[in-house]
Amino acid sequence: QVQLVETGGGLVQAGGSLRLSCAVSGGTFSDYAMGWFRQAPGKEREFVALISRSGGYTYYAASVKGRFTISRDNANDTAYLQMNTLKPEDTAVYLCAADQSSTVSAYPRAYDYWGQGTQVTVSS
Repeated sequence: QVQLVETGGGLVQAGGSLRLSCAVSGGTFSDYAMGWFRQAPGKEREFVALISRSGGYTYYAASVKGRFTISRDNANDTAYLQMNTLKPEDTAVYLCAADQSSTVSAYPRAYDYWGQGTQVTVSS
């Protein structure tokens, strides 16, 4: 079975940086588009960023564009989210997800596999 495990979350001050990792096992990583989502308590799951199978296409939510960078290393079956200039509004559980379809999507329902999430807390 396909498993996704996020790491790298933690507590940082506003303006700081974190790098999240998503390790994928049990499937063919290069067959999946990868996405990052986040969810704060009491709020809906929110799209953050996605990257195509080859890494040649990326797309970001307006709230993070210019601050966050999604990437992937297909040789190591890992996706990343580099988060810079963090704001308190970025505080959430961050989840990675894998999409087996041939079309990328920013909607959670399009993703087939999900990690359990890693907490990111940004203090002011």
